Amino acid sequence: MASIKTKSYFSLTSGSQMPQQFMRKHILFLLLLAMPLISRAQSDLFGKEDKREIRKGWLINLNGTFDIPGGDMAKRFGLSDRVGPAFFYKTNKNWIFGANCEFIFGNTVKEDSLMWNIKDKYGEFLTTDGRREGVPVLERGYMIGINAGKILNFNTSQPDNGLLILTTLGFIQHKINIFNADGTVAQLSGDYVKGYDRLTNGIFYEQYVGYAYFSRSTIVNFHIGLDAVFGFTQGRRDYLFDAMRPDNKQRLDMLFAIKAGWYIPIYKRKSEEIFY
Repeated sequence: MASIKTKSYFSLTSGSQMPQQFMRKHILFLLLLAMPLISRAQSDLFGKEDKREIRKGWLINLNGTFDIPGGDMAKRFGLSDRVGPAFFYKTNKNWIFGANCEFIFGNTVKEDSLMWNIKDKYGEFLTTDGRREGVPVLERGYMIGINAGKILNFNTSQPDNGLLILTTLGFIQHKINIFNADGTVAQLSGDYVKGYDRLTNGIFYEQYVGYAYFSRSTIVNFHIGLDAVFGFTQGRRDYLFDAMRPDNKQRLDMLFAIKAGWYIPIYKRKSEEIFY
């Protein structure tokens, strides 16, 4: 009986030590996992933040907008789009400086009296060989500007990201593009077309407010926001054949847009190696 009791005692002792060893190992493992959280909590408690440096370098940008016209622009054209490149330099203080070019595309022209004097009763044109032919008219233009702005950051763990405020000053030009490519409509050939295209240009001011995001891997980099353009322009044709007057009126051309773009950053490391 004594031998049996002794065997049972060691069996029970061994069984009671196994859960204790198991618990000790798991507690140690959990403590190791929690060390980064404990360290971060201590940093927050004592005001020591894990700050990353703001990256500086060149940004190649492709922008696209969807525009709603306003002012005098809305009297002549409908909805439009803008597409074009931009080149910026981003400093280690999140200031941005650069230049951009955007091309304006629209399919709606609202000039009711446009070319009325050379259209027939069906609203078409007679070609040199006596055929009736329609002539497409579209909105076309471009904007060239210089930019300056800043990214306002609110999260030190992502110092390159934040609210982007960008101001642009530049030159804008737009006109009615009249497609008479083969020259079959004699009244719209050569310099005659200039009497109908409503060429307009001048200076513009643009204000953009949006969110800029730059990933740490530099793969996903974009911006999206709201944009407003104010063009202080003037008609540039000496005489309009259909309106029978000079086209030198001063205009306020406005565009209100949703704007987005994709960045390709080219940063410089401390080791002076270029990467993108």
